Amino acid sequence: MQDETQAVIVPISQENREACLTEIARITNIEVEVLQNDFKANAKEILPLYLTGEPTFKRLYLLGLGEKPTFPIILNAFQSFTHRYKSKLPKNIGISFKYNNESEDPAMTIEAALNGIKLGTYNIGLYRTDEKKECAITDEDASITVYSDYEEVSKIGDRVEAIADTQLEIMDLVNGDSNNISAEYLANWAVESGRKYGFEVTVFDKAQCQTVGLHALLAVNQGSELPPRFIIMEYKPKGLEGEGNLKKVGLVGKGITYDTGGLSIKNSQSMPYMKSDMGGASAVLGAMEVAAKLQLPIHLIGIVPSTDNCVDAKAIKPGDVISSYSGKTIEVMDTDAEGRLVLADGLAYMQENYSPDVMIDLATLTGSSVRALGYEAGAMFSHNDELANALTKAGEKVGERVWRMPLWDSYKKMLKSDIADIKNFSEKPIAGAITAAKFLEIFTNGHAAWAHLDIAGVIIQHSEFSSQRSATAYGVRLLLGYLESVCK
Repeated sequence: MQDETQAVIVPISQENREACLTEIARITNIEVEVLQNDFKANAKEILPLYLTGEPTFKRLYLLGLGEKPTFPIILNAFQSFTHRYKSKLPKNIGISFKYNNESEDPAMTIEAALNGIKLGTYNIGLYRTDEKKECAITDEDASITVYSDYEEVSKIGDRVEAIADTQLEIMDLVNGDSNNISAEYLANWAVESGRKYGFEVTVFDKAQCQTVGLHALLAVNQGSELPPRFIIMEYKPKGLEGEGNLKKVGLVGKGITYDTGGLSIKNSQSMPYMKSDMGGASAVLGAMEVAAKLQLPIHLIGIVPSTDNCVDAKAIKPGDVISSYSGKTIEVMDTDAEGRLVLADGLAYMQENYSPDVMIDLATLTGSSVRALGYEAGAMFSHNDELANALTKAGEKVGERVWRMPLWDSYKKMLKSDIADIKNFSEKPIAGAITAAKFLEIFTNGHAAWAHLDIAGVIIQHSEFSSQRSATAYGVRLLLGYLESVCK
């Protein structure tokens, strides 16, 4: 162990518990029976040990990984550990896999552990005025040393740093209040990210939205005192810009920075969390940034139609008929079904101007998806089996799950309007997530590889990391996993 390492974390699975504890007993002079009695290696279980004598490090933390450690289980164990101990940990810590049998996929294990530590340092008190608790492992000169036989640890460290830094920023965006996180703020965030990491960003202001014909976005914005923004991001890897065989993927994220429901106003229990209604936008912003940081060999376009949805004399009313970028007319039956309106413009604009090979939209769209799946997975809708399977596999691997739901044409009749091309809400208390997806499908112009992800139940969660529901950064790793799979 290096002299500067002051504390070492030892992750232990139940499968390797006996062999690990035998080795730990040898170096600590603690009877193995005592260790076996006090530490069962359950997921997130922690046993601190304080050492004297030969080791240069004086604290050893045994960290349980449970019976079958997967990426999300390992990440969550390290995140939980760091969150609980961050005020006590010294600035130079180590993670040792030397006492444990290396996993079949050491790169996965190391990446999950490092990512968990980074996320565990998150401080949710964005606007607190009291003194923040010190967290030594976030100091500029802090270090994490990985003791492993795997030869490419430094590459994994750089990769995790790139991903986790963006995840922390995305958590700030979703946890931030709408007084600060406006459509203009999201646009400025995208511009700054593009400047730093080398992708192009174009932002339409309200006048440009009117010129372009983003009528559905503008309709939602009618009740707001703040102007909308239509954010377009485009990334191509350096040196490969002219390659014609790059996969072109389009991402569209719902950027409703606050949703009162409009005149179809929400109840008081739901309202406080509506600042997170830009969770789809945050996932797209995060995926764009990480793809550029990692220089993925892919052509990526991200679109975020953004506004808040407020109550005002000028706000759209139930029964109004509005137009859209596609030219299709929409009868607005419910002003609280506004997310699908802005996405309609985003999807149609993406398809007409970029013709991506794959198109994915993400949105905190319906309570129906939460009632169906709880807080365990996002609802996925797609006619394309290959795309659906790839997203499922990517989500399962990193713990950002999606579950495929039907997109049958028999649901389309629920959106039939007598006076317009389509209505935005079925008015029936059934199949809400499905009819929302069917609405969006109209504006994809029959795209053969489109998927809609309704992530209302997973973008914020109750957890040990906050006293209220808070951001998870859901979508960043899901999209990264998918993008990397199509780059292979």
